[in-house]
Formats: sequence, C-alpha cells, structure tokens
Amino acid sequence: MIYKVIKAHKSNYPNPITIKKGTKLRIGDKYNGPENWQNWRYCYTLDNETEGWVPEQLLSIENEIGIILEDYTAKELNVEMGEVVKGIKELNGWLWCVKITDKDEGWLPKEKLTTI
Repeated sequence: MIYKVIKAHKSNYPNPITIKKGTKLRIGDKYNGPENWQNWRYCYTLDNETEGWVPEQLLSIENEIGIILEDYTAKELNVEMGEVVKGIKELNGWLWCVKITDKDEGWLPKEKLTTI
C-alpha cells in the first residue's frame, strides 16, 4: 500500500538494534507510553552491545531470555511531511516502509501516514 507522510518523523535511536534469527536476548520492560503501542519489549543482546525495541510477536520468551524468530532491525525511517512511502509490513502500530524517492527503508508510526 502507498502512503503519504502527514507528520514528519525523526528517529530517536541512531544505533538501532539489528539482530539475526536465533539470537538470544535479555527481555526488558514492555512499552508503556502515551501512544499506547502494544506488544513492544525493550531487549538487550547478551553481550550488552546493542539494545532496542522488539515486537513481542518476533520473540520466543522464556523467563527473562528470548530468542528472535526472524531477522529484525529497529531502524526508523526519517521522513518529512509530504513524502511518499510504500508500506511493506505492519506490527503494533508501526509500518516497515520504503521511500519512493531513494528506496531508504525503516519503521514509521502508522499515525504519521495516510493512504493515497
């Protein structure tokens, strides 16, 4: 589906967690913010080199350790109002998008987009 950006977005995470299928993670807190995004967990690699938000649907969790079920990156897409993106995958209020202009990819909050 094709979307137009109705509100600019800039990532707060310049070094997003990027992990391969099968990687073990320490599972942290659930997201609890004003946006009410459900099913996000803050995770840490076991070596503590990388951390970030991961959708619960992509985790097999036992106690405080999880295994990622597919390759994943938390990379957010920086966009300006009026840009056009293609939505690829939706999870928990976010869309994995590709910019039409330069093919840059990343996650965007769905509320910042409208279908065209």
